[in-house]
Amino acid sequence: TDRFRHLKLLLFWPVFGLLFTYLERLRPVAHYHAVHCFLDDVIPFCEVFLIPYLLWFVALGGMVLYTLVFDVRAFRKLMGFVICTYSVTLVIYLFFPTCQELRPETFARDNVLTRFLGWFYTFDTNTNVCPSLHVIGSAAVMFTAWHARGLSGRAGRIAFTVLAVLISLSTVFLKQHSAIDVLAAVPVCAVGY
Repeated sequence: TDRFRHLKLLLFWPVFGLLFTYLERLRPVAHYHAVHCFLDDVIPFCEVFLIPYLLWFVALGGMVLYTLVFDVRAFRKLMGFVICTYSVTLVIYLFFPTCQELRPETFARDNVLTRFLGWFYTFDTNTNVCPSLHVIGSAAVMFTAWHARGLSGRAGRIAFTVLAVLISLSTVFLKQHSAIDVLAAVPVCAVGY
């Protein structure tokens, strides 16, 4: 019915998942372009940033669910942003495959965070990194919160902006992305917004 027509937008997620998996795991690539800049050498590895990095999954999934239930207009805008920006990113990955070679071979400290990251690195590839989907997804959450019913007050706007910044920073402090990947996500987000 018209009342639930917006639910069709959720079909993007499995389509995106299949296309992303194809690009990451199944498509043969002769050459990845390594992404690196001088900032990557200056920014230290810091495992504490695993916390905001993982909050990305909660924030994006939570915002989709929250808006789906409480603010259909915001849900449509969120999904429009995600569909636009994630699709552009997939096209970039298709024609300009990138990688990063920043991950530490060993960790200076042994703790629960570094052990988790060691495990995480085993299945999360270091390919198709520019622009960063973590940055784009955190911007999607931030922009949605700025306009969503019940979240767009001053405290909500500040909290979601800080969260988006922390998630974006986490990508470079965990050596998941180059600073270039973060900067490349900004124009994609601007177009999506």
